[in-house]
Amino acid sequence: MPRSADAEASSRAKASATGVGVVPGGPALSGALASLLEPIAALAVARGLPFAAVEDLLKAAFVDAARRAQPPEAGQRIVSRVATATGLTRREVTRLLVADGGLPPPRPSPATQVFTRWRADPALKNRRGRPINLPRQGAAPSFEALARSVTQDVHPRSLLDELCRLGLVSVEGDTVKLLRDSVVATGDSDRAYGFLGGNVGDHLRAAVANVLAETPPHVEQAVFADELSAESMAAFRDIAKAQWQTLLVATVPALQALVDADAAAARVRDRRVRIGLYTWNDAMSETEIAPALRRAGASAKKTAGANKRAPKKDR
Repeated sequence: MPRSADAEASSRAKASATGVGVVPGGPALSGALASLLEPIAALAVARGLPFAAVEDLLKAAFVDAARRAQPPEAGQRIVSRVATATGLTRREVTRLLVADGGLPPPRPSPATQVFTRWRADPALKNRRGRPINLPRQGAAPSFEALARSVTQDVHPRSLLDELCRLGLVSVEGDTVKLLRDSVVATGDSDRAYGFLGGNVGDHLRAAVANVLAETPPHVEQAVFADELSAESMAAFRDIAKAQWQTLLVATVPALQALVDADAAAARVRDRRVRIGLYTWNDAMSETEIAPALRRAGASAKKTAGANKRAPKKDR
């Protein structure tokens, strides 16, 4: 059933009172953060980015957000203030502040370390300098020996399964083969990641700013519907694509006219804007489907009864 989800209205909700043993924001905030983190975790797992690397990024983001929230007069007390706001140690805060907002170096997972060592070890290359295929088990050179040379904490079979999942190696019989030259995706994937960070990042910034503000400064609204069929979703995709073209045709000339007017008036031009449209669909959960089926059954019975009583108008 279609429903309007006015995200701007949520900014008027007040945060729950905090105290000893009380989580700031309560379960609503924790639930919102869990929903936001789920697709981020899915992306990291799909691309082999370990938790430690994401944890470093999250720490850096926390420190940056806390630093920007401090007044200019914080001065030498900035480390203590940021540590208090984030719950991180003063040592960790100092390290991240010295980095001056730079991204921390990524921590490779054990599986990607195996891949990198295989690519780099001269003992695992042929005369042309290409990595050789490795027998799955046995003494060196073998995949088992390579894996154990990298870590004793993860079983070679688990590392092999992870490399296969990431599309970095294949197994043919008892032989393991490298499939790619690099762990990092290149080309269009880099552009896709850039769009992902830009589009979703700005959308999330708008939503967060609306929640934190007394008066929502951004347009951030959505319409939600359920109890739809796969056939209906295919039809709706065409509707959404048509709406995007309409939005594109309307906004691009208008924005260009505004840019030209600002330039002609010699105004300070230090603002940017992003306008987008997205759709998302997936299967309803079992707890959502059961009530829908009951409603559908009741509706079908009601319709059938009405049809039995309806007059035959075409005769």
